[in-house]
Amino acid sequence: MTTPFFKELCEELKLGAIEKGHPFRYFVLGTLGLDNSVGQRMLVLRQVSPELRLTFYTDNRSPKIAQLQNNNTVSGLFYNPTKMTQLRIEGKAIIETNKEVLKAHWDNVPVKGQKEYNASKSPGDSINNHNEIEYLSEKNHFSMVHILPDKMDFLKLGNHYHTRVQFSLVDNEWKGKFSVP
Repeated sequence: MTTPFFKELCEELKLGAIEKGHPFRYFVLGTLGLDNSVGQRMLVLRQVSPELRLTFYTDNRSPKIAQLQNNNTVSGLFYNPTKMTQLRIEGKAIIETNKEVLKAHWDNVPVKGQKEYNASKSPGDSINNHNEIEYLSEKNHFSMVHILPDKMDFLKLGNHYHTRVQFSLVDNEWKGKFSVP
């Protein structure tokens, strides 16, 4: 009975990774900071595998990398205002270390977008003016992170009633149950 909702959320995620204007293209990632504070930031969903492994890009000097190395438990929040659907994901983040995989993805980042990963200073470093950022020509700090979800909470708002389905990964199979919205 929960299968149509699971199919819908999978389709929304996959479209978010490939359609630039899709609402699931951008999502909020929550991490636990080194001081136990909660960190949240908007990210771009770059890829969704058939197994629902979600991928995003980042600068490897970003504070989120140190946070993930310390505690790789993450949450993601997606929202589609047109369809009135919200998807919350919990899982583990894995930082990609395979140099060949990183290079293949780096080579597909448009030149304009590569600036995000080759600034001479680290994300969050202080500067006096936004125009003083220098960029490296030979080196980049490109990194990829994969999220392996193990829980998903799908909320579909409706005019007469709302539907909420919670999914858990059990023995490599997604199991769903309805719950009160």
